[in-house]
Amino acid sequence: MSEEGQQPQRPRPMARGPMGRGHGMVGGEKAKNFKGTWVKLIRYSRQFLPIVIVALVMAAVASVLQILGASKIQNLTDEITSIMQYPFTINMETVVSIAILLICLYVAAAILTFIQGWIMATVTQRISKKMRTDISTKINRLPFSYFNETSYGNVLSRVTNDVDTIGMTLNQSVTMLVTAIAMFIGSLIMMLVTDLTLALTAVGASLLGFVLMIIIVKKSQKYFMAQQNDLGEINGFVEETYTGHNIVKVYNGSAAFKRTFEETNAKLYNSGWKSQFLSGLMMPLMLFISNFGYVMVWIVGVVLALGSANPLSYFGIIFVFTIYVRLFTQTLSQFAQAMNALQRTAASSERVFEFIEEKEMDDESQKVKRLTDVKGDVEFRNVRFGYTPDKIVIKNFSAKVAAGQKIAIVGPTGAGKTTMVNLLMRFYEIESGEILLDGVPTNEIPRENVHEQFCMVLQDTWLFEGTIKENIIYSKQGVSDEQVTEACKMVGLHHFVQTLPDGYDTVLNDRASLSEGQKQLLTIARAIIKNSPLLILDEATSSVDTRTERIVQEAMDMLTHGRTSFIIAHRLSTIKNADVILVMKEGDIVESGNHAELLEQNGFYAELYNSQFETE
Repeated sequence: MSEEGQQPQRPRPMARGPMGRGHGMVGGEKAKNFKGTWVKLIRYSRQFLPIVIVALVMAAVASVLQILGASKIQNLTDEITSIMQYPFTINMETVVSIAILLICLYVAAAILTFIQGWIMATVTQRISKKMRTDISTKINRLPFSYFNETSYGNVLSRVTNDVDTIGMTLNQSVTMLVTAIAMFIGSLIMMLVTDLTLALTAVGASLLGFVLMIIIVKKSQKYFMAQQNDLGEINGFVEETYTGHNIVKVYNGSAAFKRTFEETNAKLYNSGWKSQFLSGLMMPLMLFISNFGYVMVWIVGVVLALGSANPLSYFGIIFVFTIYVRLFTQTLSQFAQAMNALQRTAASSERVFEFIEEKEMDDESQKVKRLTDVKGDVEFRNVRFGYTPDKIVIKNFSAKVAAGQKIAIVGPTGAGKTTMVNLLMRFYEIESGEILLDGVPTNEIPRENVHEQFCMVLQDTWLFEGTIKENIIYSKQGVSDEQVTEACKMVGLHHFVQTLPDGYDTVLNDRASLSEGQKQLLTIARAIIKNSPLLILDEATSSVDTRTERIVQEAMDMLTHGRTSFIIAHRLSTIKNADVILVMKEGDIVESGNHAELLEQNGFYAELYNSQFETE
């Protein structure tokens, strides 16, 4: 609907100019509650917990099998080095049996890893699907006031970017964390059991990497949250800017919007670069610590071997410690990556749960009263409403409309015309008073039942990607091709549709070139097909030329015949034949009557009409 000036402005990037910024999310914000968000995510995914636990147990068992394999490599090494001692023999049966056992251990570990990977991939995608479904359902339950305060791009970012991030990082982080913990504990125990001195050497060499890892994880947390917030802001900016691309071009706003985009993009670059740089430090850092651990183990191992009665016995120990050091330091790297992924998951989950937990419209499933065979009587009784408590728009609105009447609502911008229609449709709830349809208060019946009684033609057209016929029929069931054709003939659109290559089966998308007037005619035909007892026209002919307007006006006269019609119009010449004209000013009716009566009163309506006529 057209804006009436009194609605609070949403933080839309389109409202930004060279002199101001939008009020979107502030980058650099830390996750408000990391632990609490993960608790919410676990509760949200509780139906998948049993199978997730099975997958995590498989991951832990696979890690244990790899560690056991390393211990068997020590035995195999000892058997092979025995050939260097007198007598120079080797027990091939033992070597073969150890080799077979190693193959079995590693094959079993690989199978378990594959199965748990398949399980986690399936579960995380189902969680993502569930989140998208819940967000989609939530959107339909949110009050209109929420979208007055939140940009559409921000909402879309939560459906796409944040949910995708949760799916990807959840799949990686949880399994990686369990694997890292199991590998860390297992390799540490095996090192302590094998040789205490070398174990202390390996652990001491790795402590530096562990401390640095904790510092980096803490440092990167705020940047991952900032990256998600900045990504949502830039998505909102791009989506809403290019929606009004023509306006940007007409007003030569490209340079200003380019500067704004570059500023927002720079914020995203800054937060993204810092988060990815800190995350990228993990691998080279762990590689250095791992190599440093190898060197220290070999140096200390050689010293211990030289002081031993049987130096060759340390060869297998040193070799297996090289594997343990690799596993031990690798777990630190995996732990760091898992923590980074957990941070990203928490940051995205927090934004998704904030949306899911937004206050919804009141549940009306318990309302059993329904409107049927509506005549179209409408009454406003002392209606009071404000978009915010401190800014009352409709102060004390009262009016009666008889069934079948054509009611025009006029007044200056900001008078409350569109607001009254919003309240009539129950898009917003009134603070006090009542609105009645056929004597039944609208707050006593479900919103869906109220919406069924209206068809609407708005100033801003809305068409979806689909055929012309699908756009006209929309959600109406049982509509024949003849009815669609007749509706288009009524609005003068049939000839144009016939000129298209596929006629009514022409798909409307970015490649289909329709004028604004033609789009408007399609929405008018859609209203004709719905055929509801009440009709709302909000500047319905604003996008058509004078000749087409006459055709549409004739169709409107047929459309409004026999049904209660509310017409919002700025061009007063289009509502001369209205049964009743309600003149609004600052949220109240100041005059009412038909066109001739209001001109005779020589009041506010006459002033509006004469000033418009003089302007024309």
